Amino acid sequence: MQHDASHDSIAVIDFGGQYAHLIATKVRRSRVLAEIRQPEDPIEDFHKYKGIILSGSPALSSFGEDSAYTKEIYNLDVPILGFCFGHQEIAKHYGGKVVNGKQEWGHADLHIQREHPLFAGLDKVEQVWMSHFDSVTAIGPDFEELGYTILGEGGTPHHFAAIGSDKLRRYGFQYHPEVDDTLHGNEMIANFVLNICECKPTWTMDSYVADQVKKIRQQVGDGSVFLLASGGVDSTVAARLFGEALGPDRLHLLHVDNGLMRKEESLAVVEMFKELGLAKNFHFIDATDTFLNNLEGMIEPEQKRRSIGDTFIEVFESEARRLGIEDHLLGQGTIYPDTIESGATKRADTIKTHHNRVPIIEEMIAAGKIIEPLADLYKVEVRELGEMLGIPHDMIWRHPFPGPGLGVRLLCSDGVVSDEDQLAKIGPKVSQSMTKFGLQALPLPIKSVGVKADLRSYEHPVLIHGDADWDTLAEASGTIFKTVDGINRTLWNLGANLPKTMRTVAATMTKDRLDLLRECDFLMMDALQRHDLYDQIWQCPTVLVPLEIDGVGQELCILRPIHSERAMTATAGRLPKKLLDELRQSILALPGISGLAYDLTSKPPGTIEWE
Repeated sequence: MQHDASHDSIAVIDFGGQYAHLIATKVRRSRVLAEIRQPEDPIEDFHKYKGIILSGSPALSSFGEDSAYTKEIYNLDVPILGFCFGHQEIAKHYGGKVVNGKQEWGHADLHIQREHPLFAGLDKVEQVWMSHFDSVTAIGPDFEELGYTILGEGGTPHHFAAIGSDKLRRYGFQYHPEVDDTLHGNEMIANFVLNICECKPTWTMDSYVADQVKKIRQQVGDGSVFLLASGGVDSTVAARLFGEALGPDRLHLLHVDNGLMRKEESLAVVEMFKELGLAKNFHFIDATDTFLNNLEGMIEPEQKRRSIGDTFIEVFESEARRLGIEDHLLGQGTIYPDTIESGATKRADTIKTHHNRVPIIEEMIAAGKIIEPLADLYKVEVRELGEMLGIPHDMIWRHPFPGPGLGVRLLCSDGVVSDEDQLAKIGPKVSQSMTKFGLQALPLPIKSVGVKADLRSYEHPVLIHGDADWDTLAEASGTIFKTVDGINRTLWNLGANLPKTMRTVAATMTKDRLDLLRECDFLMMDALQRHDLYDQIWQCPTVLVPLEIDGVGQELCILRPIHSERAMTATAGRLPKKLLDELRQSILALPGISGLAYDLTSKPPGTIEWE
């Protein structure tokens, strides 16, 4: 984003944390322009801002990691606020101390010490979100403790969770106010931007649309765009935005049935683009055989994602040649979570490579052959943009569906468990941690992708068994993460008994397995619609894991209804007992299904998708 001098603006310095662009998004919600800057940017680049926010980072401040940034920013006469790593760096720079090992994860209560403009309009105790290995244990002479946290009932105070110096106009939060789990984090950020930095709230989504239309026309020139149109929210909004900027004659749409779509999904997509009036140059191809042939024998998640991404380009280029439009720019509905989780910013750890961020796409971006008008936006902003562009409500509020489709929801395996010793060590700890809740638990001999302290994790899930209310299940889930290493997901067993035996089954990406997953997914989505819960759940991945349980079936089906706004954080949804009973009957009756489980995991430590 290029600097717009007509608006007051805030610089967000991206140290590679998962949430740097989320911070910018929250600043924009205050109608103030936010721009992402790199830590090494020259000091001259910061003179135009009315304030600076330092993001979190996977680096450890206690060990001096990532310390070679432009520290001249501290000499600027503008307010500076740091989150997590940024908070620790501010504390250190002004004479404080940071140590490793005093970590916190998940929800905590922030106890605010006194009235302060940063906390205007808030309660004396606020729920905040923690995710850190390092902590501030002492502050410099010009600073005061503005708040401390307590994690869990009966926990001990964790000091210096919020610090500040009104004299220096330097402030720090150990927690992440930018994530939705910090209930009034938006207000804290707005208080800094509007009260401390005194920015005028003049930036709007209208100005963003005008800017993007101008950028599209500049990049495309007299040419045209060929957009991969999956029919999801992002590609649909991108299509309408391209149509607004270029007109229907200079926009070609390609929908590829990759064999990884939901039940009858492609038919619905074709009809949708007709309704939008964008079907003049609409092209469709069934490339199921090509994708499945390329995926044959693959097991590793990253390998599958790269194959799917590469095959999309293979099909795109083939179709472009057939249609005689290979000189067109490739349009994508990429949004920011796709970029940050693929590690495409300078410091971000690779959580998982998205299909639209595989190496061949990066090469095409570098060559100027890709155009992505939504790449700085989050899902909630894309939907806001879609409404502004006149797209019907039911189209832009569909559940998000990953570009690789069911390819990242159908786990594969060679059938070999390589870390049985680790599982044996984890098992007793997991079981013991559930005793006080009256529940049973055991780790599963499979792994999934997660994220901890901005770093990728690939660890085991735990299966919890027993009758309990949602609050108890949530507390039990959090207890496992806090007390047992090597775990990044918790599942609630919806089967009748805790498994006695489990065997990982060798399985790859096949049409039969995909058809079974399609049926499970259909039953899940149909249940949400019938119970009028579809709009209350943000997304609901249905996952199949090749796991034989007690000698029955070969596929464990996992349901993952979640609440989220921007995909950077998520919490587990809570579905009614009647709906779950219906799914027990329908899904467990399907041939090949060995069990049914409900994913209780928040993000972090789990990602929304399993791969």
